[in-house]
Amino acid sequence: MYSGYDPYDPDNPAAMYNMARSGLMRGAGPRRFDDYFRCYPLVMAPGSERPELNYGSKIFLPPSALQKISQLHVQWPLMMELVNGEKDRQTHAGVLEFVAEEGRAYIPQWMMQTLQLDVGDMIEIKSTSLELAKMVKLQPQSTNFLDISDPKAVLEKAFRNFATLTKGDIFNFEYNDEVYDVAVLEVKPETEKMGVCMIETDVSVEFAPPVGYVEPSRGSGTSTPRSNRGGLPTGGLLHNQGTMAQSINYDAIAPNATTAAAGARAVSSHFISEGHKLNAKKGSKAPTPKPSTPVAGASSNTVPVQRRRTNGPMPLRLPPNKLFFGYEVKPVKTDADKEADKENASKPHFAGQGQTLRGAVKRRGDGDSEDKDKGKGKGKAPDRSSNEGRRLDGRKS
Repeated sequence: MYSGYDPYDPDNPAAMYNMARSGLMRGAGPRRFDDYFRCYPLVMAPGSERPELNYGSKIFLPPSALQKISQLHVQWPLMMELVNGEKDRQTHAGVLEFVAEEGRAYIPQWMMQTLQLDVGDMIEIKSTSLELAKMVKLQPQSTNFLDISDPKAVLEKAFRNFATLTKGDIFNFEYNDEVYDVAVLEVKPETEKMGVCMIETDVSVEFAPPVGYVEPSRGSGTSTPRSNRGGLPTGGLLHNQGTMAQSINYDAIAPNATTAAAGARAVSSHFISEGHKLNAKKGSKAPTPKPSTPVAGASSNTVPVQRRRTNGPMPLRLPPNKLFFGYEVKPVKTDADKEADKENASKPHFAGQGQTLRGAVKRRGDGDSEDKDKGKGKGKAPDRSSNEGRRLDGRKS
């Protein structure tokens, strides 16, 4: 054996002879990569700083590992199983580059914490195969995760740096200059390795409540005031019409209220300004006429204020974040109701006889005869004999 001897070097005749003697050339050769390395965090990797690689599941291996893997019949994409035998901890990762120093492996910081490793500890890395992920169940480790407006889009971007996920891992990702820790509670399909491949697959993600999350307490839903220390219950006093209806005076602004109708008519009226007489009285103050010439510093182009004209009810002025569902419900008319409305519309509405204030009904023809008599006497002197009295001796008075 000489320095730098590789027992699996195909260019070395001695190595090929030893492989033939041991039966490796007949299909019994090693098909799994298995080696030991000293682990270091990715922030210590050679080359330019790439802090985003620390939020993923890909590692750096030395070039010799690539040479060994190329001589083996391994499954691609390349998946590695990382084992800490002393702590009986394991996880899975993918390989990003083969640029590490010989004997070293650079892995993300969260992976070192999952495996309970310190800088420079020995770790066993061996090739493996994983099933494509179908479902993963995650649990955020802080309630700050709820501040993310679109967690689906954020996780889709974060998973681009992940090649594998293993049950029991607590990985992290960065979003808006804040690091979020997430635990993997369950993966499917379930295997003995408890890991899945995250490359080129459609994954459904489920969430468990974050650590420290407290479900908000719900009220009883009744209108009965509950006793509370300090006097008033939470939300204020409860009235017969409801707290919101009482506070906004719903009876006055309801669509069928007279006050609301009068206010709507006033708003929609065209004659709401005061009138002015042409012949003003003495001592009355006449309005000061506006100057026809423009005044310096004043704008003559005044924009008229448009009044809101509406014939409906006035709008509700509610405080922010308040909704009101107190409007009356008008049921839909059935066919029977429509038929009844048609019958009522066809009936005469003014079928009774008129009555005068004197109580006597005016007969037909009386008015015509009186008009005729008045017409005959027009232009003649009034008959005084009908009104004058008579004496008993027969003489004229």
